[in-house]
Amino acid sequence: MEKAKKPVQNPHAILREEFDDWAILFNPETAEAVGLNPTGVAVWKIMDGKKGIEDIVAEIYKSFSDVSDNAAGDISAFIDELFRNNFVGYSLVS
Repeated sequence: MEKAKKPVQNPHAILREEFDDWAILFNPETAEAVGLNPTGVAVWKIMDGKKGIEDIVAEIYKSFSDVSDNAAGDISAFIDELFRNNFVGYSLVS
């Protein structure tokens, strides 16, 4: 059985929510920061190491009415970018 990657937040990363549901995500270990739109904030809050990317995409479709047809690819690319910048890791669970 193949193990699914399940993104999990770096516990040291800090989410600072701003106005209009936008936020800044800061990693004090690397001094990296990234701005998150409302969808990015929602994705961040869902990543708990228990849900796979498909589960996260499904949650986004439930939470937002104007989700694009490319959401799965966009969310996957967003999570990969967060991984490359040490904001998230992957839990390997069968």
